[in-house]
Amino acid sequence: MEVLELRQTRHLRVGDTLVSASGRSYEVTKIARVGRGIRVAYRDDDGQAGRFTAAPDAVSRVRRGPADGHPASFTGAA
Repeated sequence: MEVLELRQTRHLRVGDTLVSASGRSYEVTKIARVGRGIRVAYRDDDGQAGRFTAAPDAVSRVRRGPADGHPASFTGAA
């Protein structure tokens, strides 16, 4: 079972893997501030590029990896 955490958009980093509700994964390739929002560019499993813009406090599901720098005790549950 993979471990997911909920992370605000302002805390996303290039290299993070976002996971949709259907289980598809998207690797973050670029992050930029746009006005009051944050534009996130990503690449999906098929290599297709895309992007979305979100509020800094919007929440995304992020796959947790051993090198993500977060404490091992964090579960992502709020």
